[in-house]
Amino acid sequence: MITLAVSIIGYLAGCLHGSQLVSIYKQVDIKKNGVKNAGASNATILLGWKYGILVALIDIFKATFAILLVLYILNENGINGKEQTLLIYITALFIILGHNYPITMKFSGGKGTASLVGILLAIDWKIAVIGIGILLLFTFATDYLVVGVLCMYLSFLITTFVFFGPEPTSIVIFLSILSVAKHMENYRRIITKQETKLSYMFSKK
Repeated sequence: MITLAVSIIGYLAGCLHGSQLVSIYKQVDIKKNGVKNAGASNATILLGWKYGILVALIDIFKATFAILLVLYILNENGINGKEQTLLIYITALFIILGHNYPITMKFSGGKGTASLVGILLAIDWKIAVIGIGILLLFTFATDYLVVGVLCMYLSFLITTFVFFGPEPTSIVIFLSILSVAKHMENYRRIITKQETKLSYMFSKK
């Protein structure tokens, strides 16, 4: 029952899309323009970095809030240790599933990058510092956000195994595979030199 409850909380939180809220306000269908992705990067391409940051903040903190809420519920019910950790990772899984396949957008959402950042912040500050640091390092070094995202998932995979063991790691493996599949088009665009660079995104007002 508790597994079902945290899964529902995670999924519903994931369905709260920053890009959808901004789209309604700006009257621009982000899913049908730009790179046609409901995320902060496409919001930046279409509307400028200010709206891109707004979308990212919404998607980050919805994930952080959901995990903190689940932590509160678990602590109140005396659930801790390895069981608590596994349930937190299950919540994280459903946050990403909700973001990527939201019922509010006919199951066609974003790619979960900002939400993963929010998840890292809530799970463990050490994992967050390492993961976000690697995201920024490889993004700015290559000028491609998608490269930084791939490296962040690899970091999350390794740090989860080191700190929490194999069971939560199996969830991160699934999330990593899902991320690679979601970003496959970006990888193809990098090869053909058609992928939008980070420097271009932030040159837009």
